[in-house]
Amino acid sequence: MITIANAQFWVHDQDEALAFYTQTLGWEVRADVTMEAWNFCWLCVGPVGQHDVGLVLMPVPGPPMLDPDSSASLAELVAKGAGGTLFLETDDCEASYKEPSARGISFNDPPTAQAYGIDTSFRDPSGNNIRLTQVLEFDPSRR
Repeated sequence: MITIANAQFWVHDQDEALAFYTQTLGWEVRADVTMEAWNFCWLCVGPVGQHDVGLVLMPVPGPPMLDPDSSASLAELVAKGAGGTLFLETDDCEASYKEPSARGISFNDPPTAQAYGIDTSFRDPSGNNIRLTQVLEFDPSRR
């Protein structure tokens, strides 16, 4: 069987991203491995208690992977929120909204009822989108 182990966000600054995910969101470090030969750090975090999946905080690459212009373009797209979205689920969106708000996270909107549940969103310091959703029971007959 193949399972999902990690997802990845491009980040502008690994130290800033690490502080956000661990100190502000309250997640834990899963891996922090420096590979000096490549001047690279494999940094992975995840929610406490959910050990089967992690989020890799990958620095926006420069040479030799990307030329300077391409690297700058990618960094700009990430800052605009075009780097992808992480979808988080909660049993209580309102309570899960209040706790991070008290720790300084600025949400894009308050928890709002949608057809699929109650939903809100915020961004990490690099601009990556994070959605927080309380999923309602799905009724397959409505499809």
